[in-house]
Amino acid sequence: RTCDQLRCTACDFRVSLYNDYKWDQSCDYLFFRNNMPDLNKLRAKMVRKKGSRAYACQCSWRAVDELTDLQTEQQLRWVCGKH
Repeated sequence: RTCDQLRCTACDFRVSLYNDYKWDQSCDYLFFRNNMPDLNKLRAKMVRKKGSRAYACQCSWRAVDELTDLQTEQQLRWVCGKH
């Protein structure tokens, strides 16, 4: 289970999450910078993968398919937005 209110302290964007998807390997910074949070545009680089979850803000993205502690990835600046 993960926080569904993650916020990026680098770009000040809400982190979006998509169940059963991963990001295509061709994704880059400019893709997310130009297309977040428009799901219709993001779908161009989403790959269906059951059991995965794709996360993205405007400056960072990750796809995970197993229990992962995102706090150990130092380049991510995602924190709980509020509960």
